This record gives sequence, structure tokens and C-alpha cells, in this order.
Amino acid sequence: MIIGPATAADATEILALQRLAYRSEAELYDDFSIPPLTQTLDELMAEFPGRTVLKAVDGEKIVGSVQGFQVGDTCFVGRLMVHPDWQGNGLGTQLMAAIESRFTAVDRFELYTGHRSSANIRLYERLGYGQFRTEKVNSRLSLVFMEKHALQGEIAG
Repeated sequence: MIIGPATAADATEILALQRLAYRSEAELYDDFSIPPLTQTLDELMAEFPGRTVLKAVDGEKIVGSVQGFQVGDTCFVGRLMVHPDWQGNGLGTQLMAAIESRFTAVDRFELYTGHRSSANIRLYERLGYGQFRTEKVNSRLSLVFMEKHALQGEIAG
């Protein structure tokens, strides 16, 4: 398994993975109009210049991806996805560590997930993220916003 930078040339394969990986989220909320399922290839490609996009490759196949971008002292993490056949094997944890390691000059990381996405919430909590607010989107969905403060260096002793 190799985790490294993705480019716009990977967008078609990442979009296919995104549609596969987010299908379970759509089923959970009975809403197949969620942005990861409706995003177009052009829209995804337009995100590459302003974001750090990582991919996890097994052989020749992209089996995971995550992206992040910095605004001020915060890295916003999004679109963590793992191929269903690879879920539960630590790949999501590895991708999160990889994206966090790319943003060494931030004070905090922020992300969000749906309120019914208990596996996602458990993963993020295990990685040190805590919930700090929720936002109701509609009668079926509330977003849970989570944050993690970056390490501020070693403690002098």
C-alpha cells in the first residue's frame, strides 16, 4: 500500500471510488443526492489546484483518498474515502495521519460528518477529534463538526 499525492490525472478514478465509497452514506440517510454522489468530474478536477489530495494505491488501483486545505491556522479535512473491500483494515487511519502530516503549520484540524455516521465519528474520536458543534441541514441530516488541535511541539522539561 502506497499513500502519496494525487493529481488531476487521478480524478476519474477517485470520482469512481468516491461514488462507491459514499453509497453507504447515501443509504444511511436515504438520500442519493449528497454532494459526493452528485459531484461531476469537472467539479472534482477544479478542486485539485487549491487542495492537497492524497491517494492510497494497491498495485495499480486507487483504494482510498482524502483531501485537505488550509485557511488561516486551520486545515480543513474532507472526502476521506476507502473502498468498501478495504474498510476496517486501518486505511482510513493511515490516510488521516498522512493528510495531517502534510499540514505542519496549522494549529487545528477540522472536519465534519453526518450525525448517523457512527463509524466515522468513532474513527475521528479515536484519532483525537472532538465534537464542537452540529448543524441541521434538513429533517434527515445534521452535520457533526469535529476538531483536533495540532501538537504544539515538545514540552520542555
